[in-house]
Amino acid sequence: MGRGGAPKDRGDGPDRKCIATGEVQPKFGLIRFVVGPAGQIVPDVLGKLPGRGIYVAADRAALEMAVKKRLFARGAKQAVTLPDDLVAEVERQLARRVVDLISLQRKAGKAVAGYEKVKNWLQMEEAEVLIQAVDGSGRGKSKLSTPHFGHYIGWLTAEELGLAFGRQTVIHGALASGGLTQRVVEEANRLKGVRELMGGNGHPKG
Repeated sequence: MGRGGAPKDRGDGPDRKCIATGEVQPKFGLIRFVVGPAGQIVPDVLGKLPGRGIYVAADRAALEMAVKKRLFARGAKQAVTLPDDLVAEVERQLARRVVDLISLQRKAGKAVAGYEKVKNWLQMEEAEVLIQAVDGSGRGKSKLSTPHFGHYIGWLTAEELGLAFGRQTVIHGALASGGLTQRVVEEANRLKGVRELMGGNGHPKG
């Protein structure tokens, strides 16, 4: 607990300002970047690379604005170079982070995959988070509901979920409370902000 009985912020430290929007918010809602040895901008999704952090909101429009208006140089107070696929690389790293965290929850016995297992967890109120592949069948996904007071993650692909659960593809998954589940939700929300969601045309694959 922090001062005055407030929950401590898991060591994420103070808030940071987005160089694109100017908004100040907790670090878990931002993407950290650092300047590499050759002056290149490097995404630091895990927040562990050495160097002064430059922060952009976990929002695709904010990232694209930072690139287009060359705001990284201003934030770094020096000339910098940007990779052509910077936004795409941020998305890849975030997706990998979410997959890795779900995998850790699976190994801890706090995640299940497959329609029947997920349905059972929901009925038994074991599930805090319902996860469904963005490219799964809309009809099949509609048969399961987000847990009361729980969370929904619906922007990972079936292949990405498959990686998390050690299978080729997964459409339905669920997470129990505790462990890394809250971190999964936070990282998934960062990914949602950056990812251009598929299936937005009303015709999901599968």
